Amino acid sequence: MKQMPAGHAASRVRALVRTVLDHSVLLPVGALAGLAWANVAGRSYERFADALHFVVNDVGMAFFFALATKEVVEATAPGGALSSARRAATPILAALGGMIVPAAIYLVIVRTAGEPGLARGWAIPSATDIAFSYLTARFVLGPRHPAIPFLLLLAIADDAFGLLILAGFYPIGELHPREFVVLLLSAAAIAYWLRRRGVLSFWPYVIVAGSLSWLAFWRGGFHPALALVPIVPFLPHAARDPGLFVDAPATAHDTLSELERWWKTPVEWVLFAFGLVNAGVPFESVGVGTWAVLAAILVGKPIGIVGLTLLANATGLGLSRDLGWRDVFVAGCAAAIGFTVALFFATAAFPAGPFLAQTKTGALLSVAGALMATIAAAGLRVGRFAKT
Repeated sequence: MKQMPAGHAASRVRALVRTVLDHSVLLPVGALAGLAWANVAGRSYERFADALHFVVNDVGMAFFFALATKEVVEATAPGGALSSARRAATPILAALGGMIVPAAIYLVIVRTAGEPGLARGWAIPSATDIAFSYLTARFVLGPRHPAIPFLLLLAIADDAFGLLILAGFYPIGELHPREFVVLLLSAAAIAYWLRRRGVLSFWPYVIVAGSLSWLAFWRGGFHPALALVPIVPFLPHAARDPGLFVDAPATAHDTLSELERWWKTPVEWVLFAFGLVNAGVPFESVGVGTWAVLAAILVGKPIGIVGLTLLANATGLGLSRDLGWRDVFVAGCAAAIGFTVALFFATAAFPAGPFLAQTKTGALLSVAGALMATIAAAGLRVGRFAKT
């Protein structure tokens, strides 16, 4: 058998690694590994997860939320996808519908089941995992379908609202608002000063202002994973908008692009660690919390998104002419994949115990949104399943 040249083999390996990173494959791999480990050797997994929980959830995930904030900053900048109030209104309303309806369904289920202690997890089914939802929509609708940018816009709005929910409703301890405000204003002042001085390296923003912001959230009682959210908007960025979740071009050397380019691969490994540390739940960890999360997100997301989109149409805001309610419904099904953000909300909502295990299981099972989107697209004959 002819041997493959070493250079060709190396290029194929690099291409495979790039594909794995670009499609966020490391997160589900880490989640599956954690799930298997927790069910094979539970005690050793608990020791491992406890040892890494702080580093991964409170430090590493700050960079995940930083890149999510980067998308919001670019989308809302002049010329960005959300810079026009009229253009942004419909996906923002759709995002609100996709958060309010699942939260309401969740609360109804847990209270009807006589488990009021689970009510604190109302935000879990409100989450949308942008990467998985986007990949699902591209698969079932096609990469050029007009529902793709609509889904990305509502997912960005969903993320922005999610950051506010995390900060406002899920403190990590006793709140110290005065200490929080003083430290955060100091961090923002440093970031502003760096920008005024024309500092183009992102490192001073991250290390100096970011560290002080992290301390503000930590000491103030808020989740420190949000530390870079108020700092990222100060980073200088080009007057451009290449598209939602499009990699910065090689010619772009503004600070925000450099932040994205440098941190993209490390964040993928952070997500691998996040899945490994947080997804390990015993198979028997199924209960009211599991079904409440799953029913709320799979039913509530598409209903809420379609409902508020129709309301936007009724008020004259409207959609693209190429986008109908069937397309919006399939996009809503794809948005029902909560996974990463839903897992994060679960860990923020509950301490270790049955409620956390149940709701994390529901967050993991929300990947069923991909199957639901495929079935919906086939049944409604949209996207790749449209009649030719």
